[in-house]
Amino acid sequence: MNIQTNFRNTAVVLLLIAFGAGCKKSDEVILPPTAAHFMNQTFGTYFITAPGVVYKVPIGVTTVSDKDRTVNISVSSPTGAVQGTHYSVPSTLTIPAGKAVDSLVVQGVYEQYTSGRKDTLVFIIENGKDGIGGSFNDTFRLALRGSCFEGDVDLNLLLGDYNKTTEVFGTQPYGPYTTSIISVNPIDATSGEITVSNIFDFGWNPITFLLDWSDPNNRTVTLVQQSGIGDAGTLDPSLSGLDISVRPYGGQVGTFSACKEKITLVMQVGVTGLGWSSDLYTVTMVR
Repeated sequence: MNIQTNFRNTAVVLLLIAFGAGCKKSDEVILPPTAAHFMNQTFGTYFITAPGVVYKVPIGVTTVSDKDRTVNISVSSPTGAVQGTHYSVPSTLTIPAGKAVDSLVVQGVYEQYTSGRKDTLVFIIENGKDGIGGSFNDTFRLALRGSCFEGDVDLNLLLGDYNKTTEVFGTQPYGPYTTSIISVNPIDATSGEITVSNIFDFGWNPITFLLDWSDPNNRTVTLVQQSGIGDAGTLDPSLSGLDISVRPYGGQVGTFSACKEKITLVMQVGVTGLGWSSDLYTVTMVR
């Protein structure tokens, strides 16, 4: 059975039509207040591979101004990293006139991370000070590491949003969109589970995968057959009310890179109790 995904696009078009029909010319447009944000990013990893290597935390502002503007940022470390000892970063960022995007430059101290030390920094855009505050996407976590080794996997660092997710269902591409790893569960020293939400970007339930990095050069992501994934009407309107199942596709497995923060999922999609698509479904998650 060859399951089509065109219904998703049709549903979006119908939603836009319905939305447009409800608008009135006399509706008042209320502009939101100016706010600073982390450019839809919530997490990053900074590999301090040599002296002088820096990390740039992206910061944007919702409006453009003809004057310079200041964004105040507080930085803390739940792991005990100390400003001036383990890293250096300014507490303010000036957005130049005419711009809405800039970067906060973080400088790690290379000598502190040559023996396996790991730290986390938490950046928060401050409100109530002389500067542009944040009202959304105002927190960013940054992991500090030495040179990356793919066999050194901290599952907790995989948690969060992957805003550059793309997919291919058979020959049909889609994306980018956002998926999220919402939970992790270590199994042993070289394996664990991750649970991923928003696969397919159409209201499916979270799906669980097994990660194995016992061979750092051949890291695998394996799917265990699961049902209760969602309404099959998201695949084809004629299947509405039926359930979706997923399983491995012919023994194929995905892969992942903790260093590059990239995860590739492969699976076969089917309708529970009815049959399976002949198409390979591949989802590539990137921060």
